[in-house]
Amino acid sequence: MTGVYFSGTGNTKFCVDTFLREYDSSKNSFSIENNETLEKIKNDTKIVIGYPVQYSNIPKILRDYIVNNPHIWKGKKIFIIATMGLFSGDGAGILARLLNNYGAVIMGGLHLKMPDSIGDERALKRSFEKNKELVIKAQKKICKTVRNIKNGKPPQEGLGIAYHFAGLFGQRLYFWGKTKKYTDKLKINSLKCIGCGLCEKLCPMCNITIVNGIAVSSDKCTMCYRCISKCPRQVITLLGKKVIEQNDISRYL
Repeated sequence: MTGVYFSGTGNTKFCVDTFLREYDSSKNSFSIENNETLEKIKNDTKIVIGYPVQYSNIPKILRDYIVNNPHIWKGKKIFIIATMGLFSGDGAGILARLLNNYGAVIMGGLHLKMPDSIGDERALKRSFEKNKELVIKAQKKICKTVRNIKNGKPPQEGLGIAYHFAGLFGQRLYFWGKTKKYTDKLKINSLKCIGCGLCEKLCPMCNITIVNGIAVSSDKCTMCYRCISKCPRQVITLLGKKVIEQNDISRYL
């Protein structure tokens, strides 16, 4: 089984890596940003895909990856891992339905609550101890899931009509526009930016460039919060007006 993921602050990569370590330690995971990933998918029959849920939806960068490579999914047996700050309804289900359009066979789905990555809003903020506890619980749930898969009973979290309605009416109907397109709402405080270039290197969309020693954003942000969580001066925001907390999975391991 090959692991494929999109990850902002590292939560999803950690979960996919943990899954593979339990399922088959000889296998590796690959980011959709890696040029080798498409070839890895083509050469394997079973795939585990992980991604962070955004407003009960798929990050735009991952949706484009699926849609722009339609022929590689046919006949693939796919298990979906959806990470989230609280509750997504059909986090795994919405990706499952998209992959079904291209002939994929969905083995099952898993929802994992992880430390919140939206660093410029106070909502869902937890203590350091609570976040560590979430990570430990996620590890245990992943281990149990792998055992169930090997016993022929993969979990079906996020799949089915009940989950679909929960995701649709819980968030997606109200926030569909948030993930339908890339956003131009990323804000960089030019007065405090030191032009270190870290955000430019981290951005999966090449949405940030250094111009005359200052970071400048464009209109293709996929809301992964990678730059916000890593900026050494905390000068980048997206949904809020200031950085409340910079979260990265490495803090809790």
